[in-house]
Amino acid sequence: MISATHIHAMIIHFPIALLMAGFFSEGLALISKKDFFKNAAFFLLILGTLGAIAAFISGGYAGEGIEEGPLKEPIGLHEGAALLTLCLAIITTLFRIVVYYLKYNKVWAKWVGIILFTILIGSVMRTAYFGGQLVYAHGAGVELTLPDFK
Repeated sequence: MISATHIHAMIIHFPIALLMAGFFSEGLALISKKDFFKNAAFFLLILGTLGAIAAFISGGYAGEGIEEGPLKEPIGLHEGAALLTLCLAIITTLFRIVVYYLKYNKVWAKWVGIILFTILIGSVMRTAYFGGQLVYAHGAGVELTLPDFK
């Protein structure tokens, strides 16, 4: 049976990959000055942010009911980091949408966008680290079953 924990594990890898690919596209756009990479970074950021919203919602359901016990603190750290990441993703995306559609080509706006994206990726990595700790150090969502030797 698929649970909220399984759904969260299935969803979460998409926004991580989309945001990381968008960040690398942003770097390639900066180096190569090609519009393709700039546009790719923009749309990957939007898709990654939409995925982050879905991941945050599914993570809320996956962690539901764990208010006490040994997982309380690690889940709290992961949830706090996820909320920060979600807020940064939304802020970065809204900023980039305004700059993109107004065709605002000032140097400071480009650098603010890059700095926001860099901070967002740092936050994604921090959130992913706490999520990995939940699974690999604390066994969250892991079902322990003995093999059927029949």
